[in-house]
Amino acid sequence: MIGGVYAWSVFTKPIAQQTGWQEASVSFAFSLAIFFLGMSAAFMGRLVEKFGPATVGTISSIFYGSGIALTGVAIQVHQLWLLYLAYGVIGGLGLGSGYVTPVSTIVRWFPDKRGLATGLAIMGFGFAALLTGPLALRLIMTIGLANAFYVLGLFYFVVMIITAQFIRKPHPHELPAVIANNASRVSLTNQSMTANEAVRTRWFACLWFMFFINITTGIGLVSAASPMAQSMTSMTAAAAAVMVGIIGLFNGFGRLAWATLSDYIGRPLTYSLIFILDIIMLVILIFFKQPFIFAVALCLLMSCYGAGFSVIPAYLSDVFSTKELGAIHGYVLTAWAAAGMVGPVLLSWTHQILHNYYVTLIAFIIIDLIAMIISIRIQKGFVTNQSVESVR
Repeated sequence: MIGGVYAWSVFTKPIAQQTGWQEASVSFAFSLAIFFLGMSAAFMGRLVEKFGPATVGTISSIFYGSGIALTGVAIQVHQLWLLYLAYGVIGGLGLGSGYVTPVSTIVRWFPDKRGLATGLAIMGFGFAALLTGPLALRLIMTIGLANAFYVLGLFYFVVMIITAQFIRKPHPHELPAVIANNASRVSLTNQSMTANEAVRTRWFACLWFMFFINITTGIGLVSAASPMAQSMTSMTAAAAAVMVGIIGLFNGFGRLAWATLSDYIGRPLTYSLIFILDIIMLVILIFFKQPFIFAVALCLLMSCYGAGFSVIPAYLSDVFSTKELGAIHGYVLTAWAAAGMVGPVLLSWTHQILHNYYVTLIAFIIIDLIAMIISIRIQKGFVTNQSVESVR
């Protein structure tokens, strides 16, 4: 349900036409929602640990459902500030609490398949636009723009508040013995940390930075995929539109594929491979002008973008254990809030000044290279740490 935020572009033009607001002003509501998603997740993650996922899931349904409904009110009364408050702030709070609730809980249910579990959950968030987009268009055409938000707000609220009641942490006797033992295994750092302890470690700082770079690159590219393809290759607008739909599929499936792979090769190596592939594909975007090769490179980049979201919760549980995973995951999602502002702004600003995308792509290569080095270093650090424990 909350993944419907990715379908905001469907509403942008109709809202601008009906209210007279500029499309850029309407689009900012999305950036605001993502910002409040990341910032509120840090606080909501702690509430998951304190009051349980069902309570926070209920809070999410109230915020998100009312935020969507109030967006309809903002459109009806032509108040831009109310749009930002409704969709950006209230809806964003619903997004943050709704995002962190199931992800931090599902790892506890499937500790032997943490990557697969989080990949499936977060894939649902990534694919939601495929459902919401066509549904939203149909509602706009049949009952009108404001009424579409009223219906969606009510629908989201009902579905979310019902499903939230089924989300809870497992009791020890509910997991098979082998899996229960896996759930209580020592982390890669050989420590079980609270959220406050985790954020003071260099491991957390490194993971936060890697997550930030991954999202900055991905969200920057996804925000300008169509105009970039048309500018840098001979791709037509129609072909670029098709490409955008395809890269959306790679964004979704990448969340599952990479997360599942991480169960077999480990999260540290998986993140290193993500940045290596990012760098290679960014270089291809710069030097290869054939539309097909350009599209393939973007698709693989989007799979890496999606992978960052699904691998990071399992990575955090591997490093700090599941003791207060909801809170720790919430803290690291603040990187999403920061990257949501930096990536698209950096890309659009440099393109506006230089009238090309090459400088931004080179900047993305440099920051991905830094993140890759950090990833490889902490990967070696975990290997060394485990070797010392084996000797002991």
